[in-house]
Amino acid sequence: MATKEKLQCLKDFHKDILKPSPGKSPGTRPEDEAEGKHPQREKWSSKIDFVLSVAGGFIGLGNVWRFPYLCYKNGGGAFLIPYFIFLFGGGLPVFFLEVVIGQYTSQGGITCWEKICPLFTGIGYASIVIVSLLNVYYIIILAWAMYYLFHSFQTDLPWAHCNHSWNTPNCMEDTMRKNKSMWITVGTTNTTNTTNYTSPVIEFWERNVLSLSSGINHPGALKWDLALCLLLVWLICFFCIWKGVKSTGKVVYITATFPFIMLLVLLVRGLTLPGAGAGIKFYLYPDISRLEDPQVWIDAGTQIFFSYAICLGAMTSLGSYNKYKYNSYRDCMLLGCLNSGTSFVSGFAIFSILGFMAQEQGVDIADVAESGPGLAFIAYPKAVTMMPLPTFWSILFFIMLLLLGLDSQFVEVEGQITSLVDLYPSFLRKHREIFIALVCCASYLLGLTMVTEGGMYVFQLFDYYAASGVCLLWVAFFECVTIAWVYGADNFYNGIEDMIGYRPGPWMKYSWAVVTPVLCVGCFIFSLVKYQPLTYNKVYVYPDWAIGLGWGLALSSMVCIPLVFLISLCQARGPLSVRFKYLLTPREPNRWAVEHEGALPYNSSSTVNGILMKPTHIIVETMM
Repeated sequence: MATKEKLQCLKDFHKDILKPSPGKSPGTRPEDEAEGKHPQREKWSSKIDFVLSVAGGFIGLGNVWRFPYLCYKNGGGAFLIPYFIFLFGGGLPVFFLEVVIGQYTSQGGITCWEKICPLFTGIGYASIVIVSLLNVYYIIILAWAMYYLFHSFQTDLPWAHCNHSWNTPNCMEDTMRKNKSMWITVGTTNTTNTTNYTSPVIEFWERNVLSLSSGINHPGALKWDLALCLLLVWLICFFCIWKGVKSTGKVVYITATFPFIMLLVLLVRGLTLPGAGAGIKFYLYPDISRLEDPQVWIDAGTQIFFSYAICLGAMTSLGSYNKYKYNSYRDCMLLGCLNSGTSFVSGFAIFSILGFMAQEQGVDIADVAESGPGLAFIAYPKAVTMMPLPTFWSILFFIMLLLLGLDSQFVEVEGQITSLVDLYPSFLRKHREIFIALVCCASYLLGLTMVTEGGMYVFQLFDYYAASGVCLLWVAFFECVTIAWVYGADNFYNGIEDMIGYRPGPWMKYSWAVVTPVLCVGCFIFSLVKYQPLTYNKVYVYPDWAIGLGWGLALSSMVCIPLVFLISLCQARGPLSVRFKYLLTPREPNRWAVEHEGALPYNSSSTVNGILMKPTHIIVETMM
């Protein structure tokens, strides 16, 4: 087809199908596609779209549940010391680095590294492997939450009593457990046997929701109720992102703000419950001696990397939709305060309720405080059964849980899609909806392995290895070294100054060059030294083949960096020194997107007395 005819077909396609919303950039330019150029990138319609998308992406279940648990486990208020060291030495610098790389190059998580340093493009591939595995298993938590939400629309919550088909003779309701005189009436004459009794909440979780098998060797039957919940959550995720940032930027207005409102409601309610003060004291009481334990520092480092959703390519993809002159530094700092502040404040809401539970059951707070799914699906469901209007609080809680996880999920899927689409933009952007549907279907089918009777063992295997702290630390180390020592921190600061109009303080530059790599290496080594094979519930030991599979999941991302490094060297031509020089030379970013906003062209050689000058005129050639 001749160029003129091809251009007319593309214009008709854009006119009929790709009509941009008011305030949006025109999306893909027909001229670029007809001439074989990379299509122009879509941009956020407003600053608030970007802010809410990032907030929804990294403020999730890890902030609300994992941080409070780690805080009390690792010395209460003393845990904040290593937490803030990793926050300012690693979390914020890497978070800003990923956002600003996307904005600077106008590319997703893979192709941005091709522009910055082609030799280390493996960083992008490592990130996409991690986020692809994360998207498969993280959404399982939302399927569980959806299942609980459906069961919450009952006068009597099904996990409050022992009169259901899934309950065992050992089931004892908490009201009976608290009254020791009633143990005799249920046939218990020896109080030492009370440990044999189980809670209806635990039996609902293990025998109804999970139908837990004896081990990963026995996957059992597929649980169709959970499979349908998983399908529903994937459908919601698909329709949230299928139109790109047009839809993502609007959905987050609800999914990123509503959880904060409900968290505030739960906080106020929790602080008014009896026993709340004891729970908060337990949460914050400092135990300085715990700082001598390396595990405390490992937990602080991995929590920062998890909660800021860095090394996944998602923040780079979101930043790539920013306008070139957008002041992302200011908003990244504000978003960092919001992220860590949410983690800290949520601890008050969670532990005030755990203090109430401990008082009601007559046990120590440590006995009711659990981590991860145990806190979300055992401790809190038990708490709502003790409150007035339990049905109302259960519905409120699981809606909050769904929205907290849902926006994190579709932002990470958006980052995954953006990174892959940018590899073949001319083809995949025209078929974006179909491509997203295929990725969601593939992820759903893989996720079905986690909604079988042995699915919990598969889920924990993915959670422990696929997106573990070791993988994230590995990627963060190479990101900082590449920018600070290969590309050059000062060169990167020049690009930042051109975008936002000023140079950030030296803190960022020194963190990328020294502080963050040192923290990553130290935490990485300690993680390997302190490594313990995976167990479930501290009882079930995974077989050797499952441990090997777990390490295979971890290495699948980590090996990308050295593998792409070697492949790039082999594919380049010339002597080895020439290959290195070529592959270490930055490539020109999306020049049209930069010049469209009147910004200084990348690597411009226009100088006056050695000073870079901004062009005074922009000539845009169009074809009509």
